[in-house]
Amino acid sequence: MSKLHLVFGGRVADPRTLDFNDLDAIEFVGVFPDYPSAEKAWRAAAQRTVDDAEMKFVVVHLHRLMEPSLSAQPTV
Repeated sequence: MSKLHLVFGGRVADPRTLDFNDLDAIEFVGVFPDYPSAEKAWRAAAQRTVDDAEMKFVVVHLHRLMEPSLSAQPTV
């Protein structure tokens, strides 16, 4: 299975949270086949908006959402 990653961002109310102000204005950077390429895209998007403290970009591990059992911690 591919370990897909989604990179997106937008304006947030508080940079310490993920409360996006306007979901209609979310910027979708793309879906990437691995974390290194997603991180590269995330860094580029974040760098573009580095002077705007209300803009935030994130990497979402889509493979963890599609198959949560793969990332579950074993119980001891």
